[in-house]
Amino acid sequence: MKAIITAAGYASRLWPLTKDIPKPLIEVKGKPIVEHILNRIAEVPDVDEVFIVTNAKFLPLFENWLQAARPGLPSVPVKLVSDGTTSNDDRLGQVGDIHFVIGQEMVDDDMVVVAGDNLFNFSLLPACNAFLQQQKILNPLYESKSYKAARESGSVDIDEETGEFVEFLEKAPMPKSTLISLGIYFFPRQKLQLVRKYIAEKNNPDKMGYFLMWLMKQEKVLGHVYTEKWFDIGWIEALETARKEFEP
Repeated sequence: MKAIITAAGYASRLWPLTKDIPKPLIEVKGKPIVEHILNRIAEVPDVDEVFIVTNAKFLPLFENWLQAARPGLPSVPVKLVSDGTTSNDDRLGQVGDIHFVIGQEMVDDDMVVVAGDNLFNFSLLPACNAFLQQQKILNPLYESKSYKAARESGSVDIDEETGEFVEFLEKAPMPKSTLISLGIYFFPRQKLQLVRKYIAEKNNPDKMGYFLMWLMKQEKVLGHVYTEKWFDIGWIEALETARKEFEP
């Protein structure tokens, strides 16, 4: 299994904090966010290589981090991949970056994608085991217990018996559940072609939420519900909360 950490965004909502440093390299509990994510991914024994996709502007900062941190990192090989962009105006978008890495690195394996601004107090193993058993695209979910939080995110309604997505809505004014889609996605090897198809049809490459809405018309998508804390580092208040409540 290959892993992709998407870290090529420009985090304009966090400016000026992220004007000269990418969000995944912001420190939480003594380490950059991307390092915490890498440690979580390394807990999955099936993962044998990790690609961190960044942009041309921030590539040198990631190279410096990787060189300095390498002695203490997990043994799984890590490769930095630049998508070649230099600003928010020419960014590829998250789906675009996943597509780029699949093509550039000729990925032909099961794959897990983790957004580079995700922190979470849970192991990926239960979701990975469910994915390996079902061999369907699986998106871990967070039980927020808050309709306000669901309105501000991608909310999901699932079939309680099968775990399959019934509905996915991006920032729905009246969500049907308090389940929130996490920035984590498991793909079977044979389903990677759907990413290529999505891009080839010139769909919106920016957010995975758009891809999920399109995907549900093509395939069954599974959810795996977590109740442990998850932190979406999209604004300053969320960053401060993570610095208090994240558990490395």
